[in-house]
Amino acid sequence: MPGETLTLSCTVTEGGPLGPVKWLKIWGSGNETIYDQKDPSSRGMRAVNDSSTDFTILIKDIHPKDAGTYYCVKFRKTATGDELYRRGNGTVVLVQARPSNPTLTRPKYRVQPGKKASFTCKTWGFFPSDINVKWYKDKTLIQPQLPNVTPGPSKFTYNMSSTVTVTLQKDDIRSELTCQVGHTTLTAPLTRSYHLRQILRVPPSKVVVQPLGPVGLNETVSFTCYVQGFYPGSVTVTWLENGKEIKTASTPRPIETPEGLFELRSTVVVQAVPEKNISVFTCRAVHEGQDPLSSSATLWVDASGQQGCSSGGTGTRGLWGWGLWGWGLRSPQPALTPLFLQVPISCP
Repeated sequence: MPGETLTLSCTVTEGGPLGPVKWLKIWGSGNETIYDQKDPSSRGMRAVNDSSTDFTILIKDIHPKDAGTYYCVKFRKTATGDELYRRGNGTVVLVQARPSNPTLTRPKYRVQPGKKASFTCKTWGFFPSDINVKWYKDKTLIQPQLPNVTPGPSKFTYNMSSTVTVTLQKDDIRSELTCQVGHTTLTAPLTRSYHLRQILRVPPSKVVVQPLGPVGLNETVSFTCYVQGFYPGSVTVTWLENGKEIKTASTPRPIETPEGLFELRSTVVVQAVPEKNISVFTCRAVHEGQDPLSSSATLWVDASGQQGCSSGGTGTRGLWGWGLWGWGLRSPQPALTPLFLQVPISCP
């Protein structure tokens, strides 16, 4: 395991030819000198310094890069230099390395209910390559794609990525996605979890403006807009009067429901003056920068008071009612439209 001390044993026969003893590590097509009698700075250290036959060495604080096949080699001194005399059978060293703590990546943008979202779990720097990955949505095991295990940047380590795709639901605001990694070097699995509310976007289920019946002249009335069932709680509400924005609305902060969604109530106060009769008030809600949702209601001013009347004379009374419009060949169904009638009356 990384951080431990590796012991490599070697014994040579006494009375052999003159020449040094070295330890070499072979990996792939290359080799590396681990211990050299002539180089005190080499990575391997003699376990018994004064012995002429025991060339056991210690390698402290090993890492995955120390994996390979190690050979104890006896060289013979010649006039032209040192030449190979004899070597051991070799010792294969594999350094187990535990996986890194997993990371989890998600889509860049929020996803609506009914749409698919992909999540990827990654870990790296482990050895051997056998690794187990499980995904859970809350406590339910879900099936991911086959994990992708690739060689790491250093020798004898591996990287892994695993991807799962889930179809999000409105009630996933309370759900959690978990990647669980198992490996022979671990006593317990490594996990990384993600709250699905961080990626979920639930548009408002409804935007409703409560309609009003006819109201008296100069009465103060309120139109109330209900924006229901959205997540996250960031929504912008704008009021329009006959298509023109008005600034007098009151919009408190959204309220969280027991299901984890949000709802909001916005109110605009209007005085029922004659000029506002048949004015259309529209509540427009924009959630998370998406297309606006809107609902409208019309202000009906009851102008039934007497107008232009003098004693002993005549005057008029204004009445609101409904009339038929569009009855004919091109419009087989009648349409109702509001009518304002001036009805003559006798003044007292």
